[in-house]
Amino acid sequence: MQAVSELKGLLFAELEHIVRTSSKLIAKISPEHRDYRPLENMRSLLELAQHLVSVPSVDLLILQEHGQPEIRRMEEEINQDSASEKLSAWMDKGFQDLKAYMEGLSEEDFLHKSTKPFYLEHGSVQAKWLIEIVTHAQHHRAQLFNYMKELGYDVSMFDLY
Repeated sequence: MQAVSELKGLLFAELEHIVRTSSKLIAKISPEHRDYRPLENMRSLLELAQHLVSVPSVDLLILQEHGQPEIRRMEEEINQDSASEKLSAWMDKGFQDLKAYMEGLSEEDFLHKSTKPFYLEHGSVQAKWLIEIVTHAQHHRAQLFNYMKELGYDVSMFDLY
């Protein structure tokens, strides 16, 4: 099915774009703003950046049905880094690992193989997982953009496209 391959390609292109633009946004963050938190019950700017860059790696572990301890270890490892170059490297590696995993699936598995995360009673097919990962990363990139706007950074829609 050529359509499945084309759909994967479009989703990977979008995720790669999110990785690239997220890295550029993260590179603009001044160290004095890393602790900025819009509200007490929200992540700091650094915590948000760390979470954003973890999305491809952590979500890959989740869709592969790894347990919570292994996922928490990955998050803790990423959270050790605060330099923009290292954070960008984490996101790029996660993207490459996710892409390799998804490209290694047969079309049948991509469309019909269901896996269940540790925190839900039901699973999702691999194609849905890929869509979820793209939207998850997009969501947190938008949050990062908003934090930066609130702090007065010179960011605009051109930083997102």
